[in-house]
Amino acid sequence: MLNIHGASLINGKQCNITIKNGYIQDVTKEEVYEGDVISVPEGVYVSPGWIDIHTHAFPKFEPYCAHPDIIGYKSGVTTVVDAGSCGADNIEELYELNLECKTRVFSFLNISNVGLKVLNELADLAAISPRRIYESFHKYPDMLVGLKARMSASVIGENGIKPLHIARSCAEKLNKPVMVHIGSAPPKLQDILKVLAKGDIVTHCFNEKEGNNIFNNDPVLTNLLQEAIKRGVYLDVGHGTSSFSFRTAKKAMQKKIPFQTISTDIYETNRIHGPVYNMATTLNKFLALGYSLEEVIRSVTEKPAQVLNKPQLGSLKKGSVADLTFFKVEKKHAVLTDSLGNTLDASVEIKPYAVLLGGEYIECDNEYELKESN
Repeated sequence: MLNIHGASLINGKQCNITIKNGYIQDVTKEEVYEGDVISVPEGVYVSPGWIDIHTHAFPKFEPYCAHPDIIGYKSGVTTVVDAGSCGADNIEELYELNLECKTRVFSFLNISNVGLKVLNELADLAAISPRRIYESFHKYPDMLVGLKARMSASVIGENGIKPLHIARSCAEKLNKPVMVHIGSAPPKLQDILKVLAKGDIVTHCFNEKEGNNIFNNDPVLTNLLQEAIKRGVYLDVGHGTSSFSFRTAKKAMQKKIPFQTISTDIYETNRIHGPVYNMATTLNKFLALGYSLEEVIRSVTEKPAQVLNKPQLGSLKKGSVADLTFFKVEKKHAVLTDSLGNTLDASVEIKPYAVLLGGEYIECDNEYELKESN
């Protein structure tokens, strides 16, 4: 039995959380002293563990590479989802790495066998094998959560929308979603949206790339986007090095176009040199845009858990998995930068304080590096 005392919920009310065998038993005002007790300082919030639904958590393929624990629990994120670094050829290596990690790791399987070993992985349709995709899901059912198709000009070669049709056909048979990377056209976003079904995910939704910006003054695209949202297609931020624009995000907010999940598209280069750095910095950008703390935290907890069909990871209800993120919200002036170099002033920042993962409580220091407590 483990008891967490004194953390604040997003509504500001202090709570005490009782945990047993890795699951939440109760969230109450009462202090329970049975078993081990961890007292959290005043002003520290608790939420379900943060989930980053779009990362590159496979260290092997440069430049889109990182270690799951560095971009995961060491930055306050308890679950990372690799977004297609690996295909059928190399998914076993990610699985073996996963077994060594504290951070919970899931993956969207790249529909190309080679994954990001090459950066035009969908230019050769012969590298897409439905049989090997099905075999991978059969072998790693607990880790694989869907398929990934990078539908941008530099990736697809002369294949147009064909790779996405293959992905959607496989996804239908697997009853899993497709996460679609939108980048420079072709293909056009309007052609991509026509293929997508309920539960599929459009990542990099707030990019400003010519041809695939959701605000390109094309009424046909506007209608197709609205129809896709109505039928249950999700929008994911997927910040990345070149895929997040404050201007696009502001327009989406003004026009009430809802995104579901905030993700980083993080890997070593944009973690060290920016503009991503970590999940907290990405969340702070949405606070600066004017979203509420509740909206921002739901987009990295409850919403991604819903998208992944793993609701037990995104809740503080009894019976939920006891992955927790503790954080502070402090007044601090900062200048935040999007993928285009545009800036936005911030007056508050979310700052990770600790995580609870696998029954272990691990505190953060001031630079988001973590020190493990005994």
